[in-house]
Amino acid sequence: MTLLSLGHACVDIYQGAVAALVPFFVAERAYTYAAASGIVLAASLLSSVVQPLFGALTDKWAMPWLLPLSTLAAGVGVALSGISGSYALTLAVVAVSGIGVAAYHPEAARVARHASRGSHTAMGWFSLGGNLGFAAAPLLVSAVIAIGGLPASPLLAVPALAGAVLCVAARRAVTAPAAATAAARQATGRDDWPSFIKLSGAIVCRSIVFVGLSAFLSLYVRQRTAGGAVSGTAALFVLYLGGAAGTVAGGKLATRYGRITVVRWSYALTVLAVAGVVFVPGPLLYVCVALTSVGLYVPFSLHVTLGQDYLPQRVGTAGGVTLGLTVSIGGLASPLLGAIADSTSLQTALTPLIALPALGWLFLRTLHEPDMPEAVTGRATGTVQPEPAEDAPPRA
Repeated sequence: MTLLSLGHACVDIYQGAVAALVPFFVAERAYTYAAASGIVLAASLLSSVVQPLFGALTDKWAMPWLLPLSTLAAGVGVALSGISGSYALTLAVVAVSGIGVAAYHPEAARVARHASRGSHTAMGWFSLGGNLGFAAAPLLVSAVIAIGGLPASPLLAVPALAGAVLCVAARRAVTAPAAATAAARQATGRDDWPSFIKLSGAIVCRSIVFVGLSAFLSLYVRQRTAGGAVSGTAALFVLYLGGAAGTVAGGKLATRYGRITVVRWSYALTVLAVAGVVFVPGPLLYVCVALTSVGLYVPFSLHVTLGQDYLPQRVGTAGGVTLGLTVSIGGLASPLLGAIADSTSLQTALTPLIALPALGWLFLRTLHEPDMPEAVTGRATGTVQPEPAEDAPPRA
């Protein structure tokens, strides 16, 4: 799980890096808000389209070799984004990065489920790695661009190289016999598509909020606090880093109170927190950003385990959707937010984000804990077993 978590961090640097590059594209290339948000769209669009395909493929065949390959693709795309001033070429290489991210997550979620034996806490640590990668992205991008502007972007390929090595090491560490892998594909339990669709709807709402804030928070904070580039980078760092604490807390809270309860309360908290980001002035805005981050990230790993338990026969598809598709699809709304910001203001463009967590809560309102399928023996099992309460006797 440590190797997988670190590899996840290296990959998700490139999800966070695209949004972190937006202010520099605006400053150095004079892009409009709409044009800059198109970069975010390019990273999200192809990723959203191909993610279910990769999920379906991993349901049929184990493809651990895809982890290092997709990590390199994610890094190379971002690394090349600053070399040419061509907008079309920038869109193309960022799209390649998005495909790499899309290819990584379904297989990584399958391998992590295998290695974690279904533990909510262990999956929380896996998700934490991705969140730390997000958090490191604005700092890494700022440091690299400070060296030589956008033409220094090839230096951003370094985490991809490290991530590919970690993925190879994780592949060797998490190796299941063929018989165990075959048994995993025969996991018992009925797929609950209605519940999975409701869960996916809630995650889409979360995704639009997160991607919208990621794309424009840095620029917005500069305006609200009258600060420079450092103030915007700091806000983006808080948004991503707060998710690290939220993800770990999510697994622990779910073990005590149940996943559905924790996810619902998280969405309710996010409504108030996003309102604070949009309307609270001055330094207190950073507190609201931190609360928003926690609210968005506490349910993050729980989305993955819930989705996999709703679709026990299609674990790869569930992982691809909950960890990838519904997360990246938020980028599809970025151009609309950018267009609103160009014609009105950033505050006006961000205001609709307040309502989306409330809509997500409505999707979650009628959800129930998944019916737990019968356990399949072996480390490769795709079945998640609920963690026992601390005072409960151990299972035979």
